[in-house]
Amino acid sequence: MRLNTAIATVAALLVSTAASAELPALEKKDQYTVGFAQTESNNPWRIAQTKSFQDTAESCNWNLVYTDAAGSAAKQVADVDSMIAQGVDAIFLPPREEQPLLPAVLRAKAAGIPVFLVDRSVDASVAKAGEDYVTFMGSDFIDQGRRAAEWLIANSDGTEVIVELEGTTGSSPANDRKKGFDDAVAGQSGMTIVASQSGDFARDKGRQVMETLLQSHPDVTVVYAHNDEMAIGAIQALEAAGRKPGEDVTLVSIDGTRDALQAIIDGKLGVSVESAPFFGPIACDTMKAYAAGDEVPAWVKVEDRIFTKENAADHVADAY
Repeated sequence: MRLNTAIATVAALLVSTAASAELPALEKKDQYTVGFAQTESNNPWRIAQTKSFQDTAESCNWNLVYTDAAGSAAKQVADVDSMIAQGVDAIFLPPREEQPLLPAVLRAKAAGIPVFLVDRSVDASVAKAGEDYVTFMGSDFIDQGRRAAEWLIANSDGTEVIVELEGTTGSSPANDRKKGFDDAVAGQSGMTIVASQSGDFARDKGRQVMETLLQSHPDVTVVYAHNDEMAIGAIQALEAAGRKPGEDVTLVSIDGTRDALQAIIDGKLGVSVESAPFFGPIACDTMKAYAAGDEVPAWVKVEDRIFTKENAADHVADAY
């Protein structure tokens, strides 16, 4: 969906729903038909998140309507529209990008279906928690980026040439993880971010981008990846170029996957700030509270750990 078309659609929907500022109610009952519109299934984080919802569907007595947008915001919009047409009771949505999913969120509200945003958000200047959707359930992405930078600063001699591998362009994790890290590093006079490019949260794309950036910035000493998959891809690119991850190049990342923790144990990755994907139980509890009429906060915050060489071995067996 083109941005100007999306904006026009959102404007029309805002006018049409202005008279109904209240969120749709959710009736208390024994079983719900619940939509979960996943963004893609091309990495361990998304696979673990989907499994968490599928496992919870059984324990929470949901009839789960599951879709996979295969990395397409347009497909995800169509998936949500299909759920609206099916008349599901509630929708859990991790918006692939902040802008394109706005119209779908507002259409669901207009149809009387409460939406719960999961792990990613939409443009808060247009749609607001408690008004247009129930809540955002997820981590503090700015804090994740900040914590990665703080670890780097504490484990650096103060002079670094940094390359940044960004997540999906226009997504809230990419926007916020960049802000958290960049703002923290900006206060360090000897640290310079010389390049920042999207690897779309994918391992192979991260490898390809790292290969290209190495050609223009062979003096890189730090790689900050917005997720572990891109960090693993960067490690592959660095090793293929004869560099030594963990020795002449420090890598910092976010997610806490099993491959990342193993890379920390192997000395190739410095740190991975956790971003837990296990949203199913949180989703069940939050939806039950909403149906019961309890106050649901605008942000159901997930607390994240940090993994380094001091504790990676203790958690690798339990990682996803």
